[in-house]
Amino acid sequence: MKTGPRTIIDPKKPVASLNGRCALAIMAKAPKAGHVKTRLSPPLDSHQAAALNIAFLRDTIACLEEVEAAAAANVVISYTPAGEETNFAGIVPDDIPLVPQRGEGFGERLKYTAEDLFAAGFSAVCLIDSDSPTVPREAYVEAVQRLLTSEDCAVLGPSDDGGYYVIGVNASHPRLFDDIAWSTAAVARQTLQRASEIDLPVHSLPTWFDVDDSRTLARLYRELVIGDSVRAGFAAQHTGNYLRSFKDQLEEMSMPAIAAQN
Repeated sequence: MKTGPRTIIDPKKPVASLNGRCALAIMAKAPKAGHVKTRLSPPLDSHQAAALNIAFLRDTIACLEEVEAAAAANVVISYTPAGEETNFAGIVPDDIPLVPQRGEGFGERLKYTAEDLFAAGFSAVCLIDSDSPTVPREAYVEAVQRLLTSEDCAVLGPSDDGGYYVIGVNASHPRLFDDIAWSTAAVARQTLQRASEIDLPVHSLPTWFDVDDSRTLARLYRELVIGDSVRAGFAAQHTGNYLRSFKDQLEEMSMPAIAAQN
């Protein structure tokens, strides 16, 4: 069905043109103050945290649109809560389809998002976090190419904190999302254990970082605003511009890692 010009993916109505393509599914919450990036409050207030979340989402979309232009892939927003599609108006371009998340916990939401996108017709699915706006475009291109040209396999982009910024599969493997200690440093390791249990080969992508606390926010600030980075990540212009908009406030906050660079 459609909400205005936007497509809502219905897994009960597969689309033949999606065969041979990889879904680049961003796992996103409706960007409302007090409901997103809550671990960044403080140092940010709830409205600033929500605005930063919107900037992350815009930059992740921008990066994946470049991937879409370079590989057989389609950007999709997997969103929660269901029924709050209007919260993405003006943030997510109208030509990017949405698919509602279902399930009780994060593992179920990942599992069912993959299941629904395969049912909709995609040949591969990448599940991507919305907290890592500077992941290089090339990492996602590699993920798509491996999934679409290899036999049954997975790809995993590990994060510095022990989680992952992307997991991709080219067949349904619900076991990958079972018995995982979500939001801990064990996520990537346990996911690799689940893959080993089902004899699923996993290709590793470059390790990157997500932004979910003041320390990683400071790192992001240093890289995008100060230019202190030895790695070439995605430019994330929306995020960089937003951080610059309250640069003085950030530098006055109790974030020693930022202050030390000035």
